[in-house]
Amino acid sequence: MSYTLLYWPIPFRGHVPRFILSQAGAEWDEPGFDAVLAAKTAPPEEQPTPFIGPPVLIDHDTGRALSQMPAICMYLGRKHGLSHDPDMDLRLLCDASDILLEITCHHGATMWTRDSWTAFRRDRLPRWMRGHERLVTETGVSGAGGYMSGAEAPGLSDLVLAALWHTMVDRLPPLRPLLHDTAPVLAALVNRVAGLPALLRLRDDWADCADVYCAGQIEASLLEMLNEDMRA
Repeated sequence: MSYTLLYWPIPFRGHVPRFILSQAGAEWDEPGFDAVLAAKTAPPEEQPTPFIGPPVLIDHDTGRALSQMPAICMYLGRKHGLSHDPDMDLRLLCDASDILLEITCHHGATMWTRDSWTAFRRDRLPRWMRGHERLVTETGVSGAGGYMSGAEAPGLSDLVLAALWHTMVDRLPPLRPLLHDTAPVLAALVNRVAGLPALLRLRDDWADCADVYCAGQIEASLLEMLNEDMRA
């Protein structure tokens, strides 16, 4: 294996480097929950690289270990020739980190209430979608085709958007109409990217895994809100 990825066995933040690794044709292993927990709780001196929370990427070709999702993805993008616009790549990676933090109430620091969820779903989440819709259309992407890099295959920016938005609506299906209605070009782009052969294989590998997004109490809180939305 060229890489080891330390992340919990859930999609969420881990699917961002997984999408990139898959499209790059890289081989990697994921040692599982117990190994991630052991690395996370080890003293900094004994960790592959000092970190508080996963993901962590270990590059066995170079011996390099990196933590923090944006740093990992920028590294992979450069190494595998996928980073065509580094400034946009980094911007979208930071956006993705913010959105994942917001949709999980700062990773479960609190749980969703009816009022807080209604406001987030009505205002904040669609605003993120509209912002990304503007970015993709400004680079010439349309509902019919195209990638942000202007190339025939997706670059890092496209992969980040797909890992963020396609994974979200795939694992939380009641949000799919919101994405398609609010940001139709963005929705078409992330569907195109997620439908590429390498990413289809990745998604097939996860098809038999637990049907979770971020797991735990915060996922239960999210699902409670979404189920209430559907009943309303």
